Amino acid sequence: MSIWRWADHWDSPPLEARLSLGEGDTPLIRSRHIGPTAGLSNLFFKLETANPTSSYKDRFAAAAISHMRAHGEQTCIATSSGNTGAALAAYCAAAKIRCRIAIVDTAPEAKLQQMLSYGAEIFRVKGFGTQPESTEQSFKALKTLGKRPGYKLQISAFAHSPKGMAGVESIGLELAEQAGQEIKHVFSPAGGGGLTLAVARGFTKTNQSPAIHCAQPEGNNTIAGPLRDGSISAQNVRCSTDISGLQVATVIDGHEVIKECRSTSGTGHLVSDDEIWATQKMMSREEGIFSEPAGAVALAAALKATANDEIDNKATIICLITGSGFKDVSSIDRLNEDVDCPLIEPDEIISHCAG
Repeated sequence: MSIWRWADHWDSPPLEARLSLGEGDTPLIRSRHIGPTAGLSNLFFKLETANPTSSYKDRFAAAAISHMRAHGEQTCIATSSGNTGAALAAYCAAAKIRCRIAIVDTAPEAKLQQMLSYGAEIFRVKGFGTQPESTEQSFKALKTLGKRPGYKLQISAFAHSPKGMAGVESIGLELAEQAGQEIKHVFSPAGGGGLTLAVARGFTKTNQSPAIHCAQPEGNNTIAGPLRDGSISAQNVRCSTDISGLQVATVIDGHEVIKECRSTSGTGHLVSDDEIWATQKMMSREEGIFSEPAGAVALAAALKATANDEIDNKATIICLITGSGFKDVSSIDRLNEDVDCPLIEPDEIISHCAG
């Protein structure tokens, strides 16, 4: 199975150009412990960690690189803080397309290694992703490159790569099929907002219309705060969050996200970095789901909304778990900083484990 079973729902390339590594049709898992403890009887996790490169960005890459194949384009120019780069690098490798990626300068080393493993050519850009001025200057240069013959700029945002982002709409289509009951709320993490917008647009092609909520770290409040406060526009910020993947200081798809979320009766939710890290640990220890910190943002927001009596605790709630924790070594170190791994003698095994 792949996202291409939904191809009739968007502008898709010819059948012979379509590329798949088995992305999509990811599991929807009912919460066994966190939901019941919080009083949520129908809390579910959409595990995008099950995609080929362990994030939802594979849906984007499959569509984006397939369109490049259809047009005979041989050089992919991209930007990434990690997951987009890994996905594009993998699909470019499968398509025999050159992949060159401008990296957010705070991207985790493990994500860079993943890109390099697929053969991508990568380079860091100072201030990119955290400072609006540097980010805008970088985008300008990348857009210039993307206009060269045979080149294509791929950024996982509708504002830049709508044909690629159409592949991400498959999440909404899948959820409507998988849930088996009416979904009331979907919580989506947001950096530039493309994922949230894609899920909202995907649901418009189904018979379900849940409230789509935009969740962000407090230190990257480009969309969630304005959405919650009634604004019609997203805002540029000076990013201060340490949550990799959600460090997007400029408005990209933000204006459209606000419009789409509000039309579904969804709103914005801001959570602190500490709340995100605590939720990441909770998911790992209580649900057996190891997400990267960005993948824990949706659940952190849902739990906060529940504590504030903003949602019905009997409603069906979906949290998007967007990427694997194994992509971020620093978050692994933080998660396990209180864990001891002693060295013992063979004759100590029984006494050690019986305690």
